[in-house]
Amino acid sequence: MLTRLYQWTLAKAAHRHAERWLFAVSFMESSFFPIPPHPLLGLMCLARPERAVRFGLICTIASVLGGLFGYAIGFFLYEAVGGQILHALGLAEKFPIAACYLRDYGAEIILIKGATPIPFKLITITAGFIGLSLFTFLWASIVSRGFQFMLVGILFWKFGRPIKAFIEKYLALLSALFLLLVVGGFVAISTFSGTGHESDACSRATMATVR
Repeated sequence: MLTRLYQWTLAKAAHRHAERWLFAVSFMESSFFPIPPHPLLGLMCLARPERAVRFGLICTIASVLGGLFGYAIGFFLYEAVGGQILHALGLAEKFPIAACYLRDYGAEIILIKGATPIPFKLITITAGFIGLSLFTFLWASIVSRGFQFMLVGILFWKFGRPIKAFIEKYLALLSALFLLLVVGGFVAISTFSGTGHESDACSRATMATVR
């Protein structure tokens, strides 16, 4: 099923309404859709590198709006909808751990998870469930998703099609460097606030502790 969804997503790159599909996939992926928009974004940037920044901006805006939708699901409809979405995507077991870390660190976790391939929908639904500050959720989501999508767009816009091989080879490294900077700040905050021992407890969190 995932393979069919993936192929369906890639087919939208050649559609006359490709930008609308890019917006839709980016929006849905942040809350319930299993396929990330990166393959679609990459193909569209490859075909039209002069519009790559526009495509990256579309991805960023749609992903943040989709994240707000995921937040609303977690806040208002976790029992009726959110839990079932996470279960269907195989993320239910990670929910208590994500909730624990989000309560302790908030923005730092969104920055780390949002800039990595780890499913962003887990963070958005969980953030809504625990009632994380909407302002914190919003600015951290903009930074993390903007970094990931706009980087691709800017690189394609600046260097055109030849940058494809570079992105395929080094995008993971660039994301890892960004992640390293975020984690460095995360560790520093942990050290100065004296909450290092609390974070260890999150790895053992269960639904009982979440509730």
